[in-house]
Amino acid sequence: MGGSTPFTPIRRAAVIGAGVMGAGIAAHLANAGMRVLLLDVPPTALTPEEVRAGRTLADPAVRNRLAAGALAALEKRQPPPLYDKAYASRITAGNLEDDLAKLGDVEWVIEAVVERLDVKRDVLGRIEAARGPATIVTTNTSGLSVAAMAEGRGESFRNYFAAAHFFNPPRHMKLVELVAAPDTAPAVLDRLAAVGERQLGKGIVIAKDTPNFIANRIGTYGMLVTIHAMRRYGLTVDEVDALTGPAMGRPGTATFRMLDLVGLDTLLHVVDNVRERSDDELERAAFARPAELEALAAQGWLGEKTGQGFYRKQKREGKASVIETLDLATMSYGPKRTIQSPIIEAAKAAKGAGAKLRALLYTDVNDRYAQFAWVSLKETLLYAARQLGTIADTIVDIDHALVWGFNWELGPFELWDAIGLERSVQRMKAEGDEIPPWVEAWLAAGHGSFYGTGSGGARQYAYRGQFREIEVRPEVISLAECKAAGRVVIGNAGASLVDIGDDVACLAFHSPHNAIGGDILSMIRQSAEEVSRNWRGLVIANEGRHFCVGANVMMLLMEAQNGDYDEIDEIIRRFQDCMLSLKRLARPVVAAPHRMTLGGGVEACLPADAVIFAAETYYGLVETGVGLIPAGGGCKEAAAMAAWRAGAEGELQPHLNLLFETIAMAKTSASGYDVQRIGLARPQDRAVIQGETRIYEARRAVLELDRAGYMPPHEDTRIRVAGREGRAILQLAVEAMRLGSSISAHDALIGRKLAHVLAGGDAPPGALVSEQYLLDLEREAFLSLCGEPLTQARMSHMLATGKPLRN
Repeated sequence: MGGSTPFTPIRRAAVIGAGVMGAGIAAHLANAGMRVLLLDVPPTALTPEEVRAGRTLADPAVRNRLAAGALAALEKRQPPPLYDKAYASRITAGNLEDDLAKLGDVEWVIEAVVERLDVKRDVLGRIEAARGPATIVTTNTSGLSVAAMAEGRGESFRNYFAAAHFFNPPRHMKLVELVAAPDTAPAVLDRLAAVGERQLGKGIVIAKDTPNFIANRIGTYGMLVTIHAMRRYGLTVDEVDALTGPAMGRPGTATFRMLDLVGLDTLLHVVDNVRERSDDELERAAFARPAELEALAAQGWLGEKTGQGFYRKQKREGKASVIETLDLATMSYGPKRTIQSPIIEAAKAAKGAGAKLRALLYTDVNDRYAQFAWVSLKETLLYAARQLGTIADTIVDIDHALVWGFNWELGPFELWDAIGLERSVQRMKAEGDEIPPWVEAWLAAGHGSFYGTGSGGARQYAYRGQFREIEVRPEVISLAECKAAGRVVIGNAGASLVDIGDDVACLAFHSPHNAIGGDILSMIRQSAEEVSRNWRGLVIANEGRHFCVGANVMMLLMEAQNGDYDEIDEIIRRFQDCMLSLKRLARPVVAAPHRMTLGGGVEACLPADAVIFAAETYYGLVETGVGLIPAGGGCKEAAAMAAWRAGAEGELQPHLNLLFETIAMAKTSASGYDVQRIGLARPQDRAVIQGETRIYEARRAVLELDRAGYMPPHEDTRIRVAGREGRAILQLAVEAMRLGSSISAHDALIGRKLAHVLAGGDAPPGALVSEQYLLDLEREAFLSLCGEPLTQARMSHMLATGKPLRN
């Protein structure tokens, strides 16, 4: 969106309303580099602390208290609203009376006050009086009438006014729904779309001014029909959540865990908003409050915010907390159950959301779980189809809204294609369901799916009776589309080398969880040879849920338990050699990680000439969590970073201390922008707020290095190390922590071995050592730790629970 005209970012913005949502939006604007004014009303009464301090209601600190308090709270909120805590300095707290005139100096004002039309209209009137002639004003409403808010405002205000509905938490949720008011200028909506996509990194959909817009309208309807189907088939909360999570291409929070997180009061507000604003009796009936929700609300059991809802966490004396589930028939809690059935197992075994859903629906159509899944899904699909043209003009906007706003893996129309459009419609008709006329017409025209591929390979979608090409932004490279177009150069089960254009290849992992095993190592070696001969450079990136969660711990544990240390030694040597082959490749290499990039995933990035982080990248050498240390070149690269930062003659120890703490404590970055804080970023590394552009940006970085006459690092590179004295300092810190009982004896053992490697072992202070010398130290320490029973226990625990064990 935003057209092809040059993009001009917004530099100054204001957010009115410093509640959880308003403060979160202000934080994300700051993430994007904006200077933000955060305003709220002045308090009408002093706090006891203010009284004791002798303050009055006229004191600026008191008048700005609400916004200043919200700003101070950002640092403690989870998940963190800021990419980097330092970005809080970009936000200035104020109040809506003393600082109102400052709105004339900002380019964008976001109103984020309480969800009441009268309050919003009053605040918008104040904004109108203070705004500049070209200041854009948006309301962050989840579904109130945008037209009603614009009523009574002047023409200039109406031209520059729209709704921009952020989802909570604003940093982490991709969706922003844009809704035009009756007089919104098209150029203003285009500007908001461009700012949302390019500057804020959001996914933008254009919604119509209807109750609850797109995502909440369909998502809430889906939850309501799920509750009705639950009642019809006599299912429990545990059974419903086992069926409506990943098995249906939806998050693990499924239905009732999601409701607890959102809050039942919030859901009921959405339900009421649709029902009260609709003139359609069928719609009003569909959005009636379910008795089950009303019963919980009457008890004050609203979900996580009140400590209980459909689930609650109970502490057991002397034991860890346990999760209990509500029995809706008795309104009492009991132990959470793991649900097993053949169709659930079939869905788990299937690969991809479409295959999982087909397994769930079609493995045994007479199974009540399959019938429940079918009924709840078909009602949602039919509803989405009936709403096309009412809540949005395109199926793409509807699909994107559910994928980006509710974390569905596939949107409603993508799901419909995945289960078979013709097959499912035939079944719906057989069951007496009314198919929306436009769907009937689409099928009658000979189309078997809502999405297709054009003659040039471009993706298309159903639009007003014909296929329309999906707009492709040149700065977004899709590996899936490259593969579909036959551009896989070489590949195996764990990874592929893909042609991404301009004579640049991309090495993409696609093993389970993108864990690095033998197949990926083999492909790294083959890719290095292929790229060195025939390509301008290499990008390392993928489109998995996470970039890479590390090495294959299961494989290492099995070898360790079998006592096959020669095999482990060979695995680690191969890993190290592969990383060296990337570092010494005759062509430039740029890595583009995203989300979880842990352990071996970081080690796959460190040899690159540059790293382009997605904003949401959680990056760290976390091997100590499983009782090990980095041994794929991670320690060697950390030692090299410390030496580079110290310079030829500078003091190594402070830089080494930071990296030792990062690795020993298994620290991870809070974002791609935060990698610098933990010492793992270099000057040439950077982050991009639009995660989907990272592969394009990485390719561009490769081409720039190539054009500059790229030369790889010398094979005889020497690294200055802290040596015995540096090791002693690090090990002294470890011993102090052990004596202070802040770490266990096994933690101390790991710490001592890590210190030995990072400092260069027994080398004298300031010695220049080879890369291979440090790699040998890594491997020796790693092998010795693999033999420790407590390390093997940590590995087993991580595999079983996904959480580190402190033993």
